[in-house]
Amino acid sequence: MTTENSTPTDTGHRYTSELAGRLELRWQDRWEDEGTFDAPNPVGDLAADGEQRAEGSKYFLMDMFPYPSGAGLHVGHPLGYIATDVVGRYRRMRGDNVLHALGYDAFGLPAELYAVQTGRHPRETTLENIANMRRQLRRLGLGHDPRRSFATIDPDFVKWTQWIFLQIFNSWYDEDLNRARPIGELIAEFENGARDVPGGAIWADLSAADREEIIAEYRLAYISDAPVNWAPGLGTVLANEEVTAEGRSERGNFPVFKRRLRQWNLRITAYADRLIDDLDRVDWPESGKLMQRNWIGRSHGAQVQFAVPGVDEPVEVFTTRPDTLFGASYMVLAPEHPLVDTLTATAWPSDTDARWTGGATTPAEAVAAYRASAAAKSDVERQENKEKTGVFTGAFATNPVNGEQIPVFIADYVLMGYGTGAIMAVPGHDERDFEFAQSFGLPTPRVIDGEGELPFTGDGCVVNSSNDEISLDGLAVSEAKERIVAWLEQQGTGEGTTTYRLRDWLFSRQRYWGEPFPIVYDEDDTPIALPESMLPVELPEVPDYSPRTYAPDDVESEPEPPLARATDWVNVELDLGDGPKTYRRETNTMPNWAGSSWYELRYTDPHNTERIADPANERYWMGPQEQRRAHDPGGVDFYIGGVEHMVLHLLYVRFWHKVLFDLGYVSSEEPFYRLFNQGYIQAFAYTDERGAYVPADDVTEAEDGTFWYEGRQVQREYGKMGKSLKNVVTPDEMYDQFGADTFRVYEMSMGPLDVSRPWETRAVVGSQRFLQRVWRLVVDEETGATRATDDELDRETLGVLHRTIDGVRGDMEELRFNTAIAKLIELTNHLTKQSVTSRAALQPLAQMLAPFAPHLAEELWERLGHDATITYVPYPQADPRYLVAEEVTCVVQVQGKVRGKLQVSPDIAEDALTELALAEPNVVRTIDGREIRKVIVRAPKLVNIVV
Repeated sequence: MTTENSTPTDTGHRYTSELAGRLELRWQDRWEDEGTFDAPNPVGDLAADGEQRAEGSKYFLMDMFPYPSGAGLHVGHPLGYIATDVVGRYRRMRGDNVLHALGYDAFGLPAELYAVQTGRHPRETTLENIANMRRQLRRLGLGHDPRRSFATIDPDFVKWTQWIFLQIFNSWYDEDLNRARPIGELIAEFENGARDVPGGAIWADLSAADREEIIAEYRLAYISDAPVNWAPGLGTVLANEEVTAEGRSERGNFPVFKRRLRQWNLRITAYADRLIDDLDRVDWPESGKLMQRNWIGRSHGAQVQFAVPGVDEPVEVFTTRPDTLFGASYMVLAPEHPLVDTLTATAWPSDTDARWTGGATTPAEAVAAYRASAAAKSDVERQENKEKTGVFTGAFATNPVNGEQIPVFIADYVLMGYGTGAIMAVPGHDERDFEFAQSFGLPTPRVIDGEGELPFTGDGCVVNSSNDEISLDGLAVSEAKERIVAWLEQQGTGEGTTTYRLRDWLFSRQRYWGEPFPIVYDEDDTPIALPESMLPVELPEVPDYSPRTYAPDDVESEPEPPLARATDWVNVELDLGDGPKTYRRETNTMPNWAGSSWYELRYTDPHNTERIADPANERYWMGPQEQRRAHDPGGVDFYIGGVEHMVLHLLYVRFWHKVLFDLGYVSSEEPFYRLFNQGYIQAFAYTDERGAYVPADDVTEAEDGTFWYEGRQVQREYGKMGKSLKNVVTPDEMYDQFGADTFRVYEMSMGPLDVSRPWETRAVVGSQRFLQRVWRLVVDEETGATRATDDELDRETLGVLHRTIDGVRGDMEELRFNTAIAKLIELTNHLTKQSVTSRAALQPLAQMLAPFAPHLAEELWERLGHDATITYVPYPQADPRYLVAEEVTCVVQVQGKVRGKLQVSPDIAEDALTELALAEPNVVRTIDGREIRKVIVRAPKLVNIVV
């Protein structure tokens, strides 16, 4: 059978998929045997024993953690891995000491769900998936240091993840010094009086339980009974970032509800300003920085107090528009607000509008019924509900700027998780407030002048905003804000402040397959950190891997994690310094983000049993480099991954890293100096009349452009490749059909690295033919002999070669891999056309090809007479003498129309060029004796003759 990759007369020396496969496996084995990609550390077990290959700067590059799925890889997954490998191989040829390794993010929900379905332990299936992924990636020829690989489920990695959690637990954020400090230093300040104890108590007079209660308010890791995102269908709580814009779980698409549950939180909000401000110090895409800034959501405004007659505690609101305070005609609290019970009146005030009562006989009944209704809605449903609902609490608050008594409502369009959970409603200048006011018959005063009906949200001067002590009338908004904030501060009813959209990181999961918390509880339910000697805390065997799940809409349900069933593990006798006692272990586990929040550090010193990384190794690979730029924050030199991780992963890892920096465990302030977001591989998918996806490989296209599957017409769509869309092409198929190098070259040539690109299997053959032409330049397909000679290159080929070197080198620096490959194809075509077999051209071609097609380049390099690997051969440099073309084409126009072309020297003088143009035969015929009025010369490329 004849295919595109073989012919009936194949001699065994033709570069086919079969030959490519044999060569690739051979070189992969040799790289592994020789430790070709081993990167030496300054100290420790990975320090260089003998002569170090790389003498230049260090270069640490990373891929985002892969999750070892049971489905394995499809051709979209390796895009980033190939790109980092190309960068790493290029940097090695530039002389750098390159650290490139790959670990596996192995905890998480998919493995647990599979365990629930099959009864197999998630560790067993996860290790199988890792083995399969390692096989697929090794076959790709990636230049990883295999000594540095690990998985987050490895006991020693779990140990240090738990250790880092304990450092966070045993730390607090000193706002005066703007950094984290050990909790012991806080206790010392309470003891010696350097810091006042909250509430005015004397530290020595407090009980141990009272002291711990105070300390818990400072810890960076703490337990709180706070609103959480509860997904009954999953049986677990979720972080805000794991909830979609539609108010459903990111995984499984289950409804998510707000509940108050006792959970672990990490005080990421303490770092909000640093997380925003330090974005200016890293080389990241501006779009990604904007995503983080928006998520943190820093807003400048005022905290304003509204007193409620008969209630000791005022209602506080945060507003970015204190200039509109005179327009506040009512207040709204989130149904979950802690003051709601206190504010709710015993009876309706006289003349209460019937629209305000919800049909209830008392405010308490109305509030209770409304709270139950709001609890059944997701945050998004509450925010996007056009029909504004709510009930009156029966209480009135005092507007501090004019003394007006304004009614206090609860309504579901106000969320407890944003601001203070209470708003001053200015219906004249806010669309949602206006809709609510219209529904409930509330006044809508105008306090900003401008063209247009209410609600007016544009710019204008302040109006109707004065009292006996202050007037904002006629002021611009910015000036009015400053004046009213100063007045509020004088009155003691408000102050200028900054708030954040960011909320503390919910860190508990009611799952089995995650890192156990290194925490136990005593008889007083006080959380106690386990000593480092007891780490890691490993997962016990359990009879059932799944948490208790409920009907997706069962908002009253309660979490029941799988670990709670392992009673022999939960209740444990330990001696923590006070003699043997029985303690209770934490039955929640950490989220799968825990391991990926510090893994960059472990690559630098993966076998260290004494610390997360030796300071010398961390400082070498990640420390600040002032030569890079002033105030450099340090971090990984090049980090590549999908833009979908900009908020979740990258925000979390930056937080953990900054805590470790503050505590002195790392020298770098940021984990990743340069970040690059690669595009996606996209592919066509097909749906039948039911909207169900059908196997893309089995769809045929008719002559009229329609698409058919098993005799039925199907519709074509275009999107991200994925198993659910049934349009997956696997790397294994590419290895078998074309070889790994062809696959690598095709993916890097498809388009700019940061742009999504369409997959087309039939187009891969173009990359294969390019590599076959390169092969034929060096190898005689009939005999297998090397064709290389020591002939000198002609001037034209020298020009083509060195212009290619110069252009490809520039492309490699700027990650323009697709254009670099295009230039190599042009050079190969020239050498083929001119039958060039000189080593002077073939060797630099192999060197430039090596980052893209490393197996083929190694084989050709060896056949060209070299024993050592091409990996560390210096990258070619262009000779400036040959960068200027020996001749250029000059276009000759008559009356603006092309009438001739000349091959001339690039530095030809205008007079000489004019003379040649006027003598060109076709130009002479066109002029035909007419008078020449003007000759416009743009040497050396254009002459325009006007007759």
